[in-house]
Amino acid sequence: MASLLGVSLLARTAITADVMALTMYVVLGLNMSYVAAGGVAATLTTGLALGGPLLGRMIDRRGLRTVLLVTVVVQVVFWLSVPILPYGILLGAAFAAGLLMVPAQPVTRQAIAAMTTAEQRRAAFALESVQGELSYMVGPAVVILCAAKVSPGVVAWGLGAAIVAGGTGIALLNPPLRAEDEADAGAAGRHPRREWLSVGMIAVLTMAFGTTTLLSGVDLAIVATLEEAGQVSWAALVVAVLGVTSVAGGLIYGALSRPLPTWLLLGLLGLVTIPAGLAHDWPWLCVAVVGTGFLAAPTLSAVADAVSRLAPASVRGEATGLQSSAQSAGFALGSPIVGVAIDVSVPAAGLAGLAAALTGCLLSRRCPSPRPPLQLVASRREEQMQLMFSDQPLEPGGTEPSG
Repeated sequence: MASLLGVSLLARTAITADVMALTMYVVLGLNMSYVAAGGVAATLTTGLALGGPLLGRMIDRRGLRTVLLVTVVVQVVFWLSVPILPYGILLGAAFAAGLLMVPAQPVTRQAIAAMTTAEQRRAAFALESVQGELSYMVGPAVVILCAAKVSPGVVAWGLGAAIVAGGTGIALLNPPLRAEDEADAGAAGRHPRREWLSVGMIAVLTMAFGTTTLLSGVDLAIVATLEEAGQVSWAALVVAVLGVTSVAGGLIYGALSRPLPTWLLLGLLGLVTIPAGLAHDWPWLCVAVVGTGFLAAPTLSAVADAVSRLAPASVRGEATGLQSSAQSAGFALGSPIVGVAIDVSVPAAGLAGLAAALTGCLLSRRCPSPRPPLQLVASRREEQMQLMFSDQPLEPGGTEPSG
């Protein structure tokens, strides 16, 4: 598990910085506007959102190493060619690279579900969420520092090399994606989508979207608040406070003896985020984001845990891919939604989290209890028949009733 988390951290750190690397290349390497850079970032993010369930389905059908081989080759070709591509072709290539990005995050989640028991899983997913927070803290910052020292084309090559190294490392480890008791169930065939894409799963995906919408909105709100106060130079400190408290929150949540419902964690996250939208300078903003940080990683880990429990082993790749797509969509849409709300002075990030939590809670309550397997139903009926006959009194002489 430790080696997988280490290799996955390398890949995820590079993947979280891919948008920043392409932005630096378009602005500094092609001497184009940030609007143009945003176009490349949007196509890459769209590809990521669409590619999640596609790659997950391929993993379920073809196996992990086949998918990693395809995605690693695509990433090698894309990042090597970035410095020579004109802008128009770069747009299409970025979409293809996002569509076939190395699935480090979904694979890590599948492996955690397969390699841990039900009691260990929550702590393992909390650790995976902490890993994600570290990747977001380190990746973009390293790209920005490197862009100031070397050419943006070299930065793109270095980033691509890290993604390829991470994907290759995961392929060499080849972690199990199904537990031993799930292997036979997976070999029996895929479950139809209508069976597992239930109201409960839709509720969890909705909360996944709401969580990342909130978190991306918080990042934008930090910059907007400090820019209005003339204190943009303090943004790094506020973001650092947010990241450190998120890591601490994930570790604390993983150590708890009992989990909390996902909708409750997200609702609390939305509530504690509202003060961040009302702060007006950096000291108060540092205080306001502490609550957001403490609940960010626990909420993300609860979402991952819920998806792993609701998805059958034969379709877990597609389910985790849908989760990644929902979270990517939240990151992509969170900033523009919150940006509009900032103009009218509404703490939209917290309200978005509350709305997603309420929706998830209502959908979860509508989710019917899962039906027991047919074998279990048959055994219960047999037990009931035995009890029914054993309760009848014996006839005189100690013989069984003749009826």
